[in-house]
Amino acid sequence: MSEKYSVEKSPEEWREQLTPDEYQVLRNHGTERPFTGEYWDFKGEGEYHCRACGILLFESGTKFDSGCGWPSFFAAHKQAVEYKEDFSHGMHRVEVLCKSCGSHLGHVFQDAPQTPSGQRYCINSVCLNFTPKSKQ
Repeated sequence: MSEKYSVEKSPEEWREQLTPDEYQVLRNHGTERPFTGEYWDFKGEGEYHCRACGILLFESGTKFDSGCGWPSFFAAHKQAVEYKEDFSHGMHRVEVLCKSCGSHLGHVFQDAPQTPSGQRYCINSVCLNFTPKSKQ
């Protein structure tokens, strides 16, 4: 990526900080298997932060059960994410990246008419750290 982020590290530094699974998804644009991540059916109240850099990405009030097997949100925290056209795997999608460190988070789809935004942010659990409301 040619963008400059407020948090920049070498691949070696990211490998030291992240587990192999985290590195594969966050830095190599991988995907965890559906219905396996720790937050796909989690219902706690609080905030979801980027596992790589700690920036606030989503709030629990925007999380909903879309049935897709990954945590789903209908809105991202203001100025927390950026978007990139993704034509991998023979399809057109919109990739969601952390605006602070450029890490891959997942994809956003316009297929959730039941939500206020109509959007479904389909995010990998391994990209998130949850902070309970009581600890904020």
